[in-house]
Amino acid sequence: MADTEVVVSTTESAEEEKHGLSTAARRRAKSSRPRRHSLRFLDLTKNIKSGDVYPLDEAVELVKQKATAKFDETVEAAINLGVDPRHGDQMVRGTTTLPYGTGKSRVVWVFARGEKAEEAKAAGADLVGAEDLVERIQKEGGANCDILVADPDVMPLVFRLGQILKQRMPNAKAGTVSPNVAQVVREIKQAKRVEYRVDKNGIIHAPIGKASFPAEQIKANLITLVSALLKARPASAKGKYLKRITLSSTMGPGIHVDPTEVQRLAEHS
Repeated sequence: MADTEVVVSTTESAEEEKHGLSTAARRRAKSSRPRRHSLRFLDLTKNIKSGDVYPLDEAVELVKQKATAKFDETVEAAINLGVDPRHGDQMVRGTTTLPYGTGKSRVVWVFARGEKAEEAKAAGADLVGAEDLVERIQKEGGANCDILVADPDVMPLVFRLGQILKQRMPNAKAGTVSPNVAQVVREIKQAKRVEYRVDKNGIIHAPIGKASFPAEQIKANLITLVSALLKARPASAKGKYLKRITLSSTMGPGIHVDPTEVQRLAEHS
């Protein structure tokens, strides 16, 4: 074992001497290089100046114009909030219902028994169960669906799956633990329900429609999302809350939107 360690160490030293940098240093240098984009992407950004902020109407039209892929691209909003997610009291998480939906259907599994189970099936749930569903997930080591919903009465059973599902566990804050599972399922299947959660950088990422949607529908969805975020503002958050809003399609460049305008519209919606 000692001989092996010496060989490995000698090999690493030889590599460092050969390149003049350690592996970690080379990785850091590579990550700091300017990102390379395709000619198609560069062509899309020709008339967009980095750092420019656009009025909402113009920004949405630009996003739609830049969605030139052969499929119907998803329009996503990236919203920088003035919060520090490292503090538990500044975690922003929840759900909202978009008036025009996201345009994306999802596979929904529901934990429920009896009447609630029948209601979930009638609402369009792809799979409904209790003990049998828990056993299936344990056997397969995961859940092959997009969203898991649960009736509060069966949550003691669902907690057995904590180590398997982890962050995918049904959650009351995310609106996926509800006594009205049928309504939750309908909203998800109609692609109107959106879950948001701030990431470690203080950014919310959420779909707000498809590039094929009329501009007015995309704007209405964004305003609804921002309205929900304003209501979810943590009391401990100081300073400017809505710092930046960027819209983009799946394959398109990011377009910065005037956050002051969007906040004003959201507050009066």
